[in-house]
Amino acid sequence: MDVSFRSVALNKRYPLRISRGEFSGSVNLFVSVRSGDLEGLGEAAPGSLIGTDTAESFQTELTSFLEDYPEALDNPHEGWQLARSAKVTSCAWAAVDIALWDLLAKRAQLPLYRLLGLPRRSVPTSVTVGILPPEVVRERVPEILDRTGACYLKVKLGSPEGLDADQSMYAAVVEAARNRDVAVRVDANGGWDLAGASAMMRWLKERGCDYVEQPLHYDADDQLPQLYSGRALPIFVDESCRYATDVSRLANCVDGINLKLMKCGGITEALRIVAAARASGLGTMIGCMGESSVAIAAGASMAALFDHIDLDSHLNLLPDPAAGLSMESGVVTVSEAAHGHGVALTC
Repeated sequence: MDVSFRSVALNKRYPLRISRGEFSGSVNLFVSVRSGDLEGLGEAAPGSLIGTDTAESFQTELTSFLEDYPEALDNPHEGWQLARSAKVTSCAWAAVDIALWDLLAKRAQLPLYRLLGLPRRSVPTSVTVGILPPEVVRERVPEILDRTGACYLKVKLGSPEGLDADQSMYAAVVEAARNRDVAVRVDANGGWDLAGASAMMRWLKERGCDYVEQPLHYDADDQLPQLYSGRALPIFVDESCRYATDVSRLANCVDGINLKLMKCGGITEALRIVAAARASGLGTMIGCMGESSVAIAAGASMAALFDHIDLDSHLNLLPDPAAGLSMESGVVTVSEAAHGHGVALTC
């Protein structure tokens, strides 16, 4: 099989500020795996704010790895294990893994969701509102809802300015969405300490929040049992859970896990994480990083496996360099007719 690479700059419509910093865009690496007349397409989105992971570093890493282990392209399961053993960056391998699954589905002349044995159904995605001053929130939220038709908003909290700033922002979001049929959930990205998380969860429950994601920093996972025992809202973790092997240590102190294809290395490991979460009685969510429609389509092809969907990064791109997805009643929807994940680069 032939492998080729292409780097594309992605610019956000609105910069995304979270507890750890601000993202205004990225250069993503697109990986094509060709066999005969068929080509699978995947995407790697850098996951670091400090620039240690780049499209260039991903391409260098993957080129070197595949020269040493060409058999990693034989099938995605063995490929993921070889890449993991060689410590290939998860974001980088996700691009290859997605491309391999896309290629397999095209060989089978099936949409990817059908190759995975799944129905096309899904639940509406959350659309993210980054940390903002209340006056900006009041303008931004109506625009986002009008443009996307979102049914859920995920509000980023954990502001460096403290809990008062978090409360002011959340209240502004609720006010801006008051006359719309929209539910709200929160992602603190590890920006609270134990006392702050406990207090904020009680405060948020009184104001209609669905759940809280990653209330504590992943370095404070040992405090999750205490927070969980008195929780006012369901707790989902994101940064605390990267691989299926993380699920068992979290199973008794969270309500669910949020997996990301970039974080775990692609569809192959995502399937294992879902299985481990379900076996442990946990809820499931799939999220995203700064991805175009290519990686989002791979996630959306698995959407029937999840209780909550957070696949919205492509909606904040200006422009999205790929096409093939649609948004139907708030649901990110893959093509029913196209083979593979159904998305292609247009630039």
